[in-house]
Amino acid sequence: MKRLSALILIFTIALAFFILAPAFLNQPFPPNPYLKIADVLDLFTPLVVIPLYYLLLYHGSSQKPGLTSTIIFLIFSALWVLGQGMHLAANTIGHWIAAGAGDQLYDVTYFYDEVLSHYLWHLGAIALSAQLIYRSWKHPFQEQTYPLVTEIISSVLYGLTIFIIGIEGGTVAILFPFCVLAGIAGITLGWKNYQKMPLLSYFTAGYTLAGLIYIGWGLYWGGFPQFSHLGWI
Repeated sequence: MKRLSALILIFTIALAFFILAPAFLNQPFPPNPYLKIADVLDLFTPLVVIPLYYLLLYHGSSQKPGLTSTIIFLIFSALWVLGQGMHLAANTIGHWIAAGAGDQLYDVTYFYDEVLSHYLWHLGAIALSAQLIYRSWKHPFQEQTYPLVTEIISSVLYGLTIFIIGIEGGTVAILFPFCVLAGIAGITLGWKNYQKMPLLSYFTAGYTLAGLIYIGWGLYWGGFPQFSHLGWI
């Protein structure tokens, strides 16, 4: 259990870092000034995060993943990587295309960068966490554990990360409903037995927190404006 607790924390920190850090690394990449440091860092995002997802799958329940679970994981991971890679390429190109260009190049690049890639990427993240929640519930551990400080920190950081990517990525339409469903399902399935389901508890707490912040954000602003539209980044 201590290994899983540490793994959850490492996963959460890595996810938050690779998702959030690029927004603050817009400096040119010295070996190739046509790239930004954020673009180069983002190349490593799936190489680090996807293996961590699999380690959660492998260690997150009392039963190791079989062939079916592995294939499902690969499909969801491919969706995650497809969206992330599409965003990286389109975003890099979009830096050099001015709005109002004389053809449809800007519109197409913007669609791939800000719409399609985000929905594919975040849908992949939802699917992977749903699989982990399901397996945690389906194959609980025999021994009981209780929330540790690291697990509470992990849940809070994950919830904040999900909130941020939904707002800035413009995908509240899929992330907010999933937060509600994950919160309700997690509380229902884990009731009185959550100590044996660390991943279910982790994701339930994280998505519940994100859902509550979405509600507060929506009520305060009368909608879900992106941070960049508010001039915050």
